[in-house]
Amino acid sequence: MKKFRALAVVLALPLALTACSHGGGANGGGSGSSAVIVANDTEPQNPLIPANTNEVGGGTILDLIYAGLYYYDKDGKPQLHMAESVDTKDSVNFTIKLKKDQKFSDGSPVTAASFVNAWNQAVKQQQLNASWFSIIKGYSEDKPTDLEGLKVVDDTTFTVELNTPTSDFPVRLGYSAFYPLPEAGIGDVEAVAAFGENPISNGPYIVKKDSWAHNEKIELVPNPEYKGPIAAKNGGITFKFYSSQDAAYNDLLSGQLDVLDAVPDSAFGTYEQELGDRAVNQPGAIFQSFTFPKSDTRFQGEAGQLRKQAISMAINREEITKTIFQGTRQPATDFVAPVIPGHSDSLAGADVLTYNPEKAKELWKQADAIEPWTGDVEIAYNSDGGHQAWVDATMNSIKNTLGIEAKGAPYADFKSLRKEITDRAITKAFRTGWQGDYPGISNFLEPIYMTGASANDGDYSNADFDALLKKAASQPSVEEANKLYIQAEESLLKDLPCIPLWYSNLTGGSAEGVKDVVFGWNTKPLLYNVTK
Repeated sequence: MKKFRALAVVLALPLALTACSHGGGANGGGSGSSAVIVANDTEPQNPLIPANTNEVGGGTILDLIYAGLYYYDKDGKPQLHMAESVDTKDSVNFTIKLKKDQKFSDGSPVTAASFVNAWNQAVKQQQLNASWFSIIKGYSEDKPTDLEGLKVVDDTTFTVELNTPTSDFPVRLGYSAFYPLPEAGIGDVEAVAAFGENPISNGPYIVKKDSWAHNEKIELVPNPEYKGPIAAKNGGITFKFYSSQDAAYNDLLSGQLDVLDAVPDSAFGTYEQELGDRAVNQPGAIFQSFTFPKSDTRFQGEAGQLRKQAISMAINREEITKTIFQGTRQPATDFVAPVIPGHSDSLAGADVLTYNPEKAKELWKQADAIEPWTGDVEIAYNSDGGHQAWVDATMNSIKNTLGIEAKGAPYADFKSLRKEITDRAITKAFRTGWQGDYPGISNFLEPIYMTGASANDGDYSNADFDALLKKAASQPSVEEANKLYIQAEESLLKDLPCIPLWYSNLTGGSAEGVKDVVFGWNTKPLLYNVTK
């Protein structure tokens, strides 16, 4: 029997992304375990329900207030969390045993039913992450019901039967979609949403009651019921929701913010000097792109395909990453961040990601011969994320190359942009990106481009691509799987469901006197470890 105890399959990352050091800081005082750490975040799109959160603002909070079967250490290796063991003979049937005496913050026990009920609810209510459960036997998008492949054996044991062998299934189980919920978190849609405003949780922190001031801040305090391996070493975490990255960086410099995970482009040329050894600039698990909505028929069919290729070749990624990002981004050569095993810089068809103005003009002309172009190109972006400079540069590159009108379309905040995208109300291209949920190439492909997947914001669908992903997931080793994932990526380069741009480095830092600041594999600081 295979034992998935410390590392289910070999997906270790080569980097531990670290930063050091701060004192003073916000919330005035405190030291060691009593100090409250202030960090930046964005307003979550939805109430804090694990399977109904697929954006970074809410995900950052969920990873601190909930505990899943696994967690990922700073190097991206899965480590047992609520699970005592995850066993399988065939990568189809899994037996999951929980550690005993684990509790939610209200004192109720974390049981096998806590996981099974939460997963079934995600599917039945078609929550945003419902497609993560599509590999489990009985999943149906048309008639969602309890999953046939989930069985509670006893309070600390449940079994999972998948549709096909999936060698990296245990590695996925650290992602927030698979977190448990207490009985209070199971109910109808309205009751679940209300629960998510003041959730009962089982992680190292809990949301301080009624502390979520929307669009302003949220306060987390240590969970006295938590007995896991990543217990809080501080007195709590306050997340401030910023309207701009510049404001967050200025607060860091003045000691009003303790830890920052995204330096604004206005400070790229100065922050390493200003922060010294407290600055961080390391490769990260982030891929950036923009996507045309399916409703924009100008980018559908043969003419649309040519136009997407032309636009991609009209973008001078090398120049933009040097001048705008000053070396904190790398031009994309595929759809997978370079720190992820399986990333490639030599895919067949990757020339579509290379700046080639003459070829771009030729392809645009071919598209016009099929269907004349009308209108302009816009990229929607959130103003609170520091995106204006690169959007303007990208639009100017397209405009100057193709001779068409191209411009940015700013939204006030990330939540507003995500709502239009999620509701399929957006009519223009929009910025997209992916921060790894687990350290595997499948995570950068399946949730984003598989038909009906949770983060498939462009509603891309290709049966051959889907089949390659399923075949890859059933391979006996990561190495064999990655060969098929590369084939899948090469098919994406033909279809361009999004326009790949670049990979983001982790650019962040800490204020003076803050100690033990370590940034993990996914570019997020391990805030439970931070003190001052």
